[in-house]
Amino acid sequence: MTTEQEENQDARRRFAEELKSARELHPDGPMTQTAVGRQTRTSKSTISRVESGTGSIPAELPAGLDQLFGTDGKFKRLYEEVVAATFPALYQRRMTLERSAVEIREWSQTVVPGLLQTPEYAGAILRKGDPRASDAEIAKAVHLRMARQAVLNGASPPVLRVVLCESVLRRLLAPREVMRAQFETLLAHSARPTTSVRVLPLDADAHLLLEGSASFLTAPNHVTVVCVEAYRTAGIVDDPEHVRAAEHAYDEITGEALTRRGTAQLIRDQMEKMT
Repeated sequence: MTTEQEENQDARRRFAEELKSARELHPDGPMTQTAVGRQTRTSKSTISRVESGTGSIPAELPAGLDQLFGTDGKFKRLYEEVVAATFPALYQRRMTLERSAVEIREWSQTVVPGLLQTPEYAGAILRKGDPRASDAEIAKAVHLRMARQAVLNGASPPVLRVVLCESVLRRLLAPREVMRAQFETLLAHSARPTTSVRVLPLDADAHLLLEGSASFLTAPNHVTVVCVEAYRTAGIVDDPEHVRAAEHAYDEITGEALTRRGTAQLIRDQMEKMT
């Protein structure tokens, strides 16, 4: 068994133990798995599989458990540990940084970033990236990607700034109905006070970040790292000089991007073409 598999099993075991303990030590008396399933809108079989470590944890279950047991986000945090432990070490570090970030800046010239993807769009992208994967493997990958989005739905979400290459909107990466739904989701996110989505026109000047996508994650202590991705490769840049150079390039991209209003209109125009 690999170290990553052991970490995943340990995280799942902690989640299962805390769930069983909260259920059996409930202040109003022990709760059955059936009662917990009913209160969290799942089922007895789901709760049983989670407690035995033989089934996946539904993405919506941790929030339901925290509400039911009044555990102030404990199950959400445990679930994030389970998700993080599923990924290789590099991605575990990225997800840890992402969860604690006070600001996230995204640049993507290929696809809508994972934090803003719909499940259907994510599935289409993952399928294109690994056409030999089974339906179960794709479904698991989508589940894990959607779990990352929990960082945007907490009481204090990070500031999120996204700049997309115009080609992300114009390239048909998924069926038209999936693309339209993804565009609707982009508009919904851009309407949030902590989020902005802008588009870099195709005729913009060349820039340092032309060769791949990048995520800038700023910690509460104001230290920023850059997560870069290209075909089959990824890395985390934390050298201050290189980070400053990348931030300068991101500022140049932002300066040439459409306004938020112009971006929203372009997204709506593309939605019309998907009908």
